[in-house]
Amino acid sequence: MSEPATEIDWDALHTEAVRMTTLAYAPYSRFRVGVAGLVDDGRMVSGCNVENAAYGVALCAECGMVSSLHATGGGLLTHAVCVNSHGEVIMPCGRCRQVLFENGGPGMLLLSVSGVKPMSEVLPDAFGPHDLEHA
Repeated sequence: MSEPATEIDWDALHTEAVRMTTLAYAPYSRFRVGVAGLVDDGRMVSGCNVENAAYGVALCAECGMVSSLHATGGGLLTHAVCVNSHGEVIMPCGRCRQVLFENGGPGMLLLSVSGVKPMSEVLPDAFGPHDLEHA
């Protein structure tokens, strides 16, 4: 299970997420998003949104972070924070909540707009790998 929220340097995660907003490619919406997370081996991974003229194929910041997670050795996300370009904490979209659940599990802690929450509260009754065991 994840470490208690009090032992995590949320400020460092927030700072990295804000830095990632400066790298975002958002020429259409002008809504820059950055995210940073901790991995169970202590690494920090991060990502930014990348828009596309074909809006449906834009990449959310969380997808970029998960790509970085796997490209740098895999593991399990334990903590994450997502921000806008003003440094305000924002909630991941529905698709990204599923992506975070898949790569962090129900115990991953998310700094949300209403405080630190486990993914089991952010995405209750989530569909996950365990559901495919019966396929």
